[in-house]
Parts: sequence; structure tokens; C-alpha cells
Amino acid sequence: MPKLAILIVDDHEVVRAGLRAVLEGDPRLTVVGEADNGDEACRKTAELHPDLVVMDLSMPGLNGADATRRLIKKFPAVRVVALTAHEEPPYVRELLDAGARGYVLKRGVVKNLLRAIEVVGGGGLYLDPELAQRPRVRDAHVPQPAAELSARESDVASLAARGHANGEIAAALKISVKTVETHKAHLMVKLGLTTRAQLVRYAIYRGWLTA
Repeated sequence: MPKLAILIVDDHEVVRAGLRAVLEGDPRLTVVGEADNGDEACRKTAELHPDLVVMDLSMPGLNGADATRRLIKKFPAVRVVALTAHEEPPYVRELLDAGARGYVLKRGVVKNLLRAIEVVGGGGLYLDPELAQRPRVRDAHVPQPAAELSARESDVASLAARGHANGEIAAALKISVKTVETHKAHLMVKLGLTTRAQLVRYAIYRGWLTA
């Protein structure tokens, strides 16, 4: 199988070198390039076509959240794993809202980054286990449902939060695409949600995205 192509984005050269060493030690991965700020990350993505971007948050110029938002808009197939020292809930929410599909703390990089890339590269979502255990992060802006979800609605919500398309959800649950669309519409109303990012936060709260 082709290796997963990775772009590393961090404003510290020594950090990029360390990440490259970690990632290139995995035979499933290849580092196709590096960038030291958000603007360069966008240019390198257009040039190198990575499958996944490991994105720092605090950088001069275009920061990681804004760069992620721009990348997802221009290159929707690219997946972003945020790698940062910031542990506060607002940063986690900002990156998820921007479209990042993984959030890893730098102090746990060796332990968790490869797992995050595996999960996100496979179409899932990953939240650093240390953060997932903290109520202020896990429960941040979690909606209070107007009514409990049915078992089928919960199944649909879980798969949708993980990034599966309606057709994939229909095949997995052995129901029609129309039924998936109906369940999704109902559950979004019940939860008071309007965006997929909000659904992802709810899924984290419910423990559906535990790696």
C-alpha cells in the first residue's frame, strides 16, 4: 500500500527535526515536506499534496487554527492533526471547529502522535487521551438534548461524527441513504446542533471517539 504522505508544520526547526525522525521511523509514513508558518503550510500543501498535515497552533503570521480552516476549505481531502502545548478547552474547540481531526499534546508526542495519525489517516478522529479525561475539555459546549436519541440515531451520530458519508453509514447499518438522512436530521434537532463540529464535540462527550 502507498505510504501516508505527511507535511510537518511548526515554527521551531528543532521540533520539525524531531517530528521527522519520529514519523520516518514508521514504515507506513513518509514526510514529504516541512513548513514554519501557516501561510507556507498552505503553499506547501498545494505543491506537495500531502494526505495529512501535522499542524502546530502558535506560529507567527497565520496561526494553526486559521491555517487549518483555510486548508480544509481549499483541500477538503487533507486531514489535519493539531500538535500543540495548549491544553485549554477553547483551543481544543477552536481547532475542532476549524476542521482538525486530531488534537495531540506535544508532551505526549512520541506516545500519541503515531496513534493519532493512524486513527485520522483511517478516517477517524483522535483526541489526546489526557484531554479526553478532563471534564472541562470533554464537556465543553456540550448540548443538552431535548430528548434522548434512539439506538439507531446514536449509531448514525457516531458514524457521522467519525466522518463517514451517508452512503457509508447506510451500508454499515444496512439501511437506506434516505433513512440515514432522516435519522441525521432528527438527531441534530434533538441535540440542538447545526454543524458537524458540534456533533464531534458531542461524540467526544459520549465517548464514541475514544481511540
